[in-house]
This record gives sequence, structure tokens and C-alpha cells, in this order.
Amino acid sequence: MSLSTQSLTEFSVLPYTDVLAWVVMAVFVAGVVLDRRDRRDLAVPVTAGAWGLFAVFWFLLIHHFALIHRSAIQTVLVVVAVPACLYVGWQLYGGRESLLTLSRAIAFMTIIYLPFETSYVARQLLIETVATQTAAVIDALGIGEGVRFVEDPTGETTFMNTFWFPETGQASRIVFACTGIGSIAIFGGLIAAVDAPRRKKAIAATVSIAIIWVLNIGRNVFIAVANGYQWFAIQWLEGPVMFLFGLSDASRVSFFVADRILSQGLAVFALVGIAFLVSRWVPELLDIGEELLSVLLGRDVHLRTPETAPDGGEIDP
Repeated sequence: MSLSTQSLTEFSVLPYTDVLAWVVMAVFVAGVVLDRRDRRDLAVPVTAGAWGLFAVFWFLLIHHFALIHRSAIQTVLVVVAVPACLYVGWQLYGGRESLLTLSRAIAFMTIIYLPFETSYVARQLLIETVATQTAAVIDALGIGEGVRFVEDPTGETTFMNTFWFPETGQASRIVFACTGIGSIAIFGGLIAAVDAPRRKKAIAATVSIAIIWVLNIGRNVFIAVANGYQWFAIQWLEGPVMFLFGLSDASRVSFFVADRILSQGLAVFALVGIAFLVSRWVPELLDIGEELLSVLLGRDVHLRTPETAPDGGEIDP
């Protein structure tokens, strides 16, 4: 969720990263196609190159998350993603072909995410659906007395996505990052990439998407109301938060505490919990986690229990 007072004149790398994202997706998909056609001699270098482009993509987004979005958690994740992508690509090119499954997951993630990211119509449908449901929950809970659900006042779009609280004069709006599509793409891509029974994959996808959607609506309700009623406009809290996020307006403190600190912090634990739950249906997902952790930690990591190991086999300690 983004405050309606956010400046629209700040430099944005998003137009460039949107184009690069399509290139990255195309190269990852090319690697998947080559692998499926038993051309691993070509699939490996092509996919390794895709990881290199992916690193460039995340590098360009550091500016956006650090200086425009001002999210400490997302900035750290993006900074870490740059060397991580380079390292995975290097390991794949060096002969660790088991990383092709993780690469296939990235391809599916981008296929799910990019149409909503780059299509104005799809973006509007998604944002307004989330905004309308958020407004409905606020109304049902009776915690938005006087709140007005209005069209984007910035003029940036004609979306019906803004909550204005006349009592405090505060407004916040649902933007693309508030829709949960990023988390949905992650789980959808991982589930689609693994070799598992289709019925189990369908159940896992349905459950994970439903949970993410409900939790995201709850998150948006909390942020809108916390910002609208200035729940965190506490004197001792304003100074540290304004310093941490480089704010000059104390009225924005409630938003940043609700969104950037509390919601994003809890989201990490929520996603880990969802991943644990989904792995009960599709234990093959643990193979991707094992491979990624093994590469990053430089030693073999086993996440499966003997009951979930392939063919019920034992796992070496």
C-alpha cells in the first residue's frame, strides 16, 4: 500500500526493469524448453545466462526499494538476491544440473507474475478487486466509520483504489504491491515446477493461493485503518521511524510502522508457514529447498524426513 502523497516525480527504474523482466522470462523459458527436449548441453549455459540477467534485474531494483519504496526488509532481500543469482548461475554452469528444477520454477513464476505487472487492464482488474474486497471487510468490521472509498486522487490512474479518512485527512491507496500477486507467483511457480501428482499440486496451489489472498486482504485492512486513524502517531515512536525511513512528515509514521515494519515483518513468517503447510501435500517442493540451501551453504542439506523421501527411502544423515 502506498500513500497518496507519494511523489510521482521521483526517478523510477520500473519501465526499464519491466522490459528486462520479459527478457529474463524468455531466456528462462528457453532453458526449460531445451531441457525438456533433452538438450542439456544448451539448456545449462542458456539457463545460467538467465540467472546472470536475473542478477542485473535485482540490482536495478535496489534503487526502487531503498529510495522510493523505502522498505528495509525488501531492500535487504533484493541486495542479497544479486550475488545469490550470480552464484546459482555459476554453480549451474559449473555442472550442478539439479538447479534446472529451481530455474524451471523461476520461469513459471515470471509467467504468472508478468502479465499482471505489465498489462494495464490486468493490473487494474487485480488492484480494484483487492481494493473492493478490502473496503468490504473494513465496512463489515465496522472500523471504517466515515471512510470514503474513492478513485485514485493522484491522477496517475483512474483506478478505484483509495481510502480517505475525513476524520484525520489521511489517505492511502492499494497499488500493485498490495495485491499479493508476488507471493502467489512464488508458490505457483514452485508447485508447477516440481514433478508430483497433478491432484496434489492442484490442492497445494489452491490452498496456498487462498491463504495468501485472505492474509493479504487482512494486511491491507490493517494498514488502511492504522494509517487512516493514525494509530502509531506516538511521540516517542515518531523520531526513530522518521530517521530510519528518511521521513519529513510525521503523519506518515503510522503508515510506515503498519506496512514497512509490522506487516512486512510478519509476512516473512507467514510465507514460511505456508511453505511448511504446502510441503505436506507436495513434499517434492523440499527438493528445491534442499538444492538451494546446499548451494548457498556449501554443504548437503536434507529437509525431507524418511517418510517423505522418494520411494520411502532413508535419508543419509
